[in-house]
Amino acid sequence: MDHVDKNILDLLTANGRLSYVDIGKELGLSRVAVRERVAKLVEDGVIEQFTVVINSGKAGKEVSAFFEIDCEPSSLVKVAEALAENPSVASCYQMTGPSTLHTHVLVANFEALERFINEELYALEGITRVESHILLRRFKSRRGLKL
Repeated sequence: MDHVDKNILDLLTANGRLSYVDIGKELGLSRVAVRERVAKLVEDGVIEQFTVVINSGKAGKEVSAFFEIDCEPSSLVKVAEALAENPSVASCYQMTGPSTLHTHVLVANFEALERFINEELYALEGITRVESHILLRRFKSRRGLKL
């Protein structure tokens, strides 16, 4: 990956709908050259997918909560897989620490959050501790990687 590929990635990160022609004009490349470079970035796994970023609040998910979930080591993968399947879970990561999962949940309101916690999260076997944080305001949210 060279500086041209990095510039293509920066442009696509800022606006994933840019055409190959527009990218080419910006970087002084032909449409075909851009298409070939993007295809190579996809083939190499640098670009995993093209997607849309949805404003969760405007889509009816008003409450954004983050959970630090400690699990028994033997239950970590099972708990993580169950959370990953839950439609309210936006992301779930294993973090450093004693078998800790970092989970981001998006729900419509606080009643839905309470239901998620009591009926779905606490129902999972192997969880030893849960700490929650409610998002008040977002100052920056990563949309792609700035190279």
